[in-house]
Amino acid sequence: MRVIVYGVGAVGGVLAAALQRSGTEVIGIARGRMLAAVQAGGIRLRSPEVDAVVPVTCVASPGEISFRPDDAILLCMKTQDTQPALDALRMAGVTEQPIFCVQNGVANEAMALRLFPNVHGVTVMMPATYLNPGEAITHSYPKFGMFDIGRFPSGSDDADAALAEALNGATFAAYVKDDVMASKYGKLLMNLGNISGAAFGPKAADKPLRAALRAEAETVLAAAGIRVEDVSQTDPRRAVHMKTGPIPDAPGMSNSTLQSLQRGGSVETDYLNGEIAMLGRLHGVPTPLNDAMIALSVRMLREGIEPGTVSMDETMAALGIR
Repeated sequence: MRVIVYGVGAVGGVLAAALQRSGTEVIGIARGRMLAAVQAGGIRLRSPEVDAVVPVTCVASPGEISFRPDDAILLCMKTQDTQPALDALRMAGVTEQPIFCVQNGVANEAMALRLFPNVHGVTVMMPATYLNPGEAITHSYPKFGMFDIGRFPSGSDDADAALAEALNGATFAAYVKDDVMASKYGKLLMNLGNISGAAFGPKAADKPLRAALRAEAETVLAAAGIRVEDVSQTDPRRAVHMKTGPIPDAPGMSNSTLQSLQRGGSVETDYLNGEIAMLGRLHGVPTPLNDAMIALSVRMLREGIEPGTVSMDETMAALGIR
């Protein structure tokens, strides 16, 4: 199996470097300064226990790859970038190869299934950071991260087992799940506070807001009849595989939305809180709190508001949260 990591950023960078380091053949697809850095010097993979520079073949687009039947394609970009990526894969000749949505949210799989028959979901549990070109950081040990893997919309097959085997051999903990989307909805609940961390700063005391967002979302998912698997800190697998520790001279842990804003990019709030808003509208459940988070993300982008500078107290007071 050869692995194509489409989107060499935080998650994709750790995956590409760790898989290549363990002996799996990898081709990365990146852009901008990350592409230039990887082509010039590889990926510096950093964790509490590892600091290694790994040479990784990296290209700018799928059109530069001669795809093979044994390729596994890992989508690691934000959801707002998924559709152009899928179009590029189709134009490059991808047809039956398994496509794994190694992404937050639950919208990517349906996008992919419209164009490709062999689609898989992957729940990402890995505190990864990408702020400096050529460097990918995970704060997790003894495993770099943990993944649930399965076909979309349900079931599992040999491709899931093969990817799980490769990941387990590359210092990850990977589990094949027949209902992977239940796990992904559980991760979605955790990601609803991403915009809060980006707006107020990663150290903000925003637990009441995050709890309220989650409670609103749980009501929506129950109304929609969607099963959810808890993959939060109460998941016992985390205590075994995902301790966190310091990394000398490395950026601290932060969520993907904050990192996107710090790099000057767009955010995926429309596909996190926006998923709850959409389901609420479909099933007649009001979602004022998640609507407010979407509006906050739009205001930050429209007005160029710096991450971590929004007043948490004023925002929570306006939402009636104490």
